[in-house]
Amino acid sequence: DFKSRSRRHNRSNRSIMTTREPFGEGVPFGDPSWYTTFNSPYYTTSHAKFRDKVRAFVERDIAPYVHEWDETKTIPPEVYRATYAAGILPAVVGKPWPKDLVPECEEPEHFDYFHELIVFDEFARCGSGGVLWGLLEGIHIGLPPVLNFGSEDLRRRVGAPCLRGEGIICLAITEPYAGSDVANIRCEAKLDPSGKFYRVTGEKKWITNGIWADYFTVAVRTGGPGMGGISLLVIERSMPGVDCRRMDCMGVWASGTTFITFEDVKVPVENLIGKENEGFKYIMHNFNHERWGFVIQANRFARVCYEESFKYAHRRRTFGKKLIEHPVIRHKLAEMIRQVEATHYLLETITYQMNTMTKEESSKALAGITALAKVQSTKVFEFCAREAAQVFGGASYVRGGQGEKIERLYRDVRAYAIPGGSEEIMLDLGVRQAMKQWQVAQSRL
Repeated sequence: DFKSRSRRHNRSNRSIMTTREPFGEGVPFGDPSWYTTFNSPYYTTSHAKFRDKVRAFVERDIAPYVHEWDETKTIPPEVYRATYAAGILPAVVGKPWPKDLVPECEEPEHFDYFHELIVFDEFARCGSGGVLWGLLEGIHIGLPPVLNFGSEDLRRRVGAPCLRGEGIICLAITEPYAGSDVANIRCEAKLDPSGKFYRVTGEKKWITNGIWADYFTVAVRTGGPGMGGISLLVIERSMPGVDCRRMDCMGVWASGTTFITFEDVKVPVENLIGKENEGFKYIMHNFNHERWGFVIQANRFARVCYEESFKYAHRRRTFGKKLIEHPVIRHKLAEMIRQVEATHYLLETITYQMNTMTKEESSKALAGITALAKVQSTKVFEFCAREAAQVFGGASYVRGGQGEKIERLYRDVRAYAIPGGSEEIMLDLGVRQAMKQWQVAQSRL
């Protein structure tokens, strides 16, 4: 009710900052408005301290190696452990902070979803969807089902090593024959007559982090057709019958996109997440958080395209003057700015709802708007990548050099517009959710 929401609002609004020194390089619109002298109702001194820490880590330990990792299509294992040691990795699995699993890792004061937003926003400044996904996306989408619905044994056995960067987990839902149509997956898990384990047979495709994952959160069919027959199992790489093959894709090279085959894999019943045949509900619960993460990343990538273009336009000269002095270039920059800023404000609104609603409330209320926000962010990303390439010209067509980020991000666009729910499916979902809300409103008249 209104009073309980007000209490949650007050708890999440401690130490709101109203005055501050500008943060960052100072490129106008190169960072969210709260990094400047603008006031915001959302961010506290805790968020500012956390942002400072994350940016320092990314600039020191991530950004200098992005080109190398993207070209070699891998991320050194020690980087995961370093991200944990910096107090960052546990921040990407949603709230509450998993202090029962990693009590030695210091929790940011009043940890909330804006802290998690900061992690993805700052890491996306590296300008590589592959590096960001390779390091953070597997745990971001693969571990929450374990933490939220798994047994205490499963949470500790799988969750703790993944949070510490000692193990890698991925989410395996998509199949060669079922992408956005999750209810029709075919990968089958048959309960053995002994009742002690499942036998899993099937295929998964386009699985982020799969090539080097230790654990797989897998959607399997344990019952009849449709959504009512789906369960979630944790399958471990050490189990015989697991085969992973790297897929060579257009973009996100360092993310470890994988084709996985499960051939009669024996999985203990203790690795079942939650209850049998209720996996579809867990998957849907996870989707809002996953898509929200996509919005953060895609919009910051769009902002990177703008920021790189703004700086390049001040260096590059054509026809006797700087690019920035040509009205057509300023027009391109203005179009990028207005779309990125509008999308970020929508993102902050959704994030505030996530902080102040219960998980049950947000699961229903935010599905439609989050789906639409994902489409908004990926279309803005695509627009900005295209316009940035026009500003950079031939420099954006070369791997490495001045246009390195633009060339790479241009290839990464489709990895955001299709996975996690394609733009077409997301648009339809947004309107279908609106229709349901309308029906409920009409029933009250």
